[in-house]
Amino acid sequence: MANNYIGLFDVIGPVMVGPSSSHTSGAATIAWMARQIFTGTPVKAEFTLYGSFAETYKGHGTDRALIGGMLGYRSDDVRIRNAYAEARKNWLKVKFVVDKKTSVSHPNTVDILMTGEDGHTLLIRGESIGGGRVRIRRLNDIEVDFNGEYSTMIIGHRDVTGTVAYITSCLAEEAVNVATLKLFREGKGLKAVTVVETDSTVSEELKEKILQYETVTSVDLIEI
Repeated sequence: MANNYIGLFDVIGPVMVGPSSSHTSGAATIAWMARQIFTGTPVKAEFTLYGSFAETYKGHGTDRALIGGMLGYRSDDVRIRNAYAEARKNWLKVKFVVDKKTSVSHPNTVDILMTGEDGHTLLIRGESIGGGRVRIRRLNDIEVDFNGEYSTMIIGHRDVTGTVAYITSCLAEEAVNVATLKLFREGKGLKAVTVVETDSTVSEELKEKILQYETVTSVDLIEI
């Protein structure tokens, strides 16, 4: 039988700077997760808003929530109220693009294009699915699916035989208990992302060990 249990969190929502769990708390969490995945410090962030995000983002504070998350603020951080001033203080340029034409799978969807000081970029698509909960659905051109409810390791690599086996052997050697492990890829032999959700934090030593493998290009961590 399916688990239809509804917890207290689902009823009262998250602790947050309001007014909306979907449009503010969820938006802040998407941007915060994107900031954790991005290598280095972003100097520019372009937010493309779809669906209801595009319709109501100013009235519901979605814009300030996204900026706050990009600055590393969690959804209950009162600095979100002054997000534009905080962005200027931290030398972060922001831009909002409203897209009311493109069809998306969820109404609360945002694409975040981040640019670092050296010019490298990362595009992340996130969905705010209600009650402050989110899903990350795209990393650059690769479709993914994870929610940040666990400590999460995002490993970029080439889709080559032996890579996932190496990753799992490293996890086993460090006695890391894996909640989920999913492989996403552009196509056979092309760019791929392995997302590992764990029941405990991942050490920097394990991250560096995985990064040493010849087909691995990046290892990023989201610690809850």
